[in-house]
Amino acid sequence: MSEKLQKVLARAGQGSRREMETVISSGRVSVNGTVAYLGDRVEGNEQIRLDGHLVKIATIEEQACRVLVYNKPEGEMCTRKDPEGRPTVFDRLPRIDGSRWVAVGRLDINTSGMLIFTNDGELANRLMHPSHEVEREYAVRVFGEINEAMLQTLRHGVKLEDGMAKFDKITYKGGEGRNHWFHVVLSEGRNREVRRLWESQEVQVSRLIRVRYGDLAMERRLPLGGWVELGLKDVNYYRKLVGLEVETQSKVKVDEKKIDNNKSRKIRKNVKKHQQRITQGAQQTRRKKR
Repeated sequence: MSEKLQKVLARAGQGSRREMETVISSGRVSVNGTVAYLGDRVEGNEQIRLDGHLVKIATIEEQACRVLVYNKPEGEMCTRKDPEGRPTVFDRLPRIDGSRWVAVGRLDINTSGMLIFTNDGELANRLMHPSHEVEREYAVRVFGEINEAMLQTLRHGVKLEDGMAKFDKITYKGGEGRNHWFHVVLSEGRNREVRRLWESQEVQVSRLIRVRYGDLAMERRLPLGGWVELGLKDVNYYRKLVGLEVETQSKVKVDEKKIDNNKSRKIRKNVKKHQQRITQGAQQTRRKKR
């Protein structure tokens, strides 16, 4: 049976289905040597190229859906390559044969916390799409005077430059002086939405950490810069959440237990090794410029 070309490219990990529609419309995809058009369908045995590079296509049956949770540090860009040479969230991820990791949404450079990656572009697209209303929860530290009227305004809705926005839930978590911690929940992922909502009340966000996506919270023992691959149960939670068929098996050996102290230490060790490699690379680059 044939499938839409953008769906096949998304499953191959080239991006979300919406992104692939744009790529096809730009004339960057060819099928058997002929430039493809939006609406084309493929059987799966064609030679498909993106920007001249051959795309390895896997059938639905061949490709196991994989999902990673990454604890993003501040200072990393949510892009594959940064023109200014800044570190990106993709730098630390493991390599994946015949596909690539797709980020489920973005966190800006000054935001840390839970970032999800998958090799299934369709899953990524659905988890990001506002129609599925997947909850995101953030721990946020704000600086300024807060009163109940402001919180009610943020719950009922504020008109931003790109439309109405609101927090579905706001929970006070304590603070001192003019610094206050809140947990906020929303079900869409517009650019800098959490920061812009608070700024609409003339208070400043000084820390922002994503702690939950859907019903799955990031484990406290996962260190900054570390990642963990989800087991079959959690992968299928996300798939069922957005109306995709469940996976029956995983092609990788995944420990579905929570992160214990030993596993946390191993992750920290790998994070430290990665940081050392970055530091050594930067030192070598500086020597070459001298």
